[in-house]
Amino acid sequence: MTPATPLTPALPTRLAILAAAVALLAGCAPDPVPTPTPTPTAAFASEEEAFAAAEATYRAYNDALNQVDFAKPKTFEPVYSLLSETAADSTRKAFSEFHAEGIRTAGATHYDSFIGVSADPRNGVINADVCTDVSDVEVTNASGTSIVSVDRPPRQSISVRFVAGPGGDSLTISELESSEGDRCVR
Repeated sequence: MTPATPLTPALPTRLAILAAAVALLAGCAPDPVPTPTPTPTAAFASEEEAFAAAEATYRAYNDALNQVDFAKPKTFEPVYSLLSETAADSTRKAFSEFHAEGIRTAGATHYDSFIGVSADPRNGVINADVCTDVSDVEVTNASGTSIVSVDRPPRQSISVRFVAGPGGDSLTISELESSEGDRCVR
């Protein structure tokens, strides 16, 4: 008896069949489905929603600021995570200097008024005025001497600009600036 010969075609024939099948399939394959181009969406549905998000961001910033210990730079990170642009740069510089100079704080800052000034819900840019109560905050130098000006008002007005992050799902504070006038005087 002779051994059975395999029914598979020879290698060159198999390669030719494979090449023909690939060519046939490539010609008959459906055109790739185009990927949709993302359209920009509004960061917020309304001014009211934008102002609420901005106030929540400011509240988180105020809470993080009250936890800062200038002797422990690790405590700066929660504040930094809520800042961008000018506010981030100036805060990093100030915190670095306070750490180097041995500045200490005691007490807590509270905000008692958050007033939405303007909001661009589509682009996620919000401006607000905040009144902060700093009357409980004492700031001392390395030798323990107060560096708080005797003229410091107990309540301070701050203009704050917020910007939406990529995707519009979070806000950061991009600018913090002392406001002139007595908007916070009771």
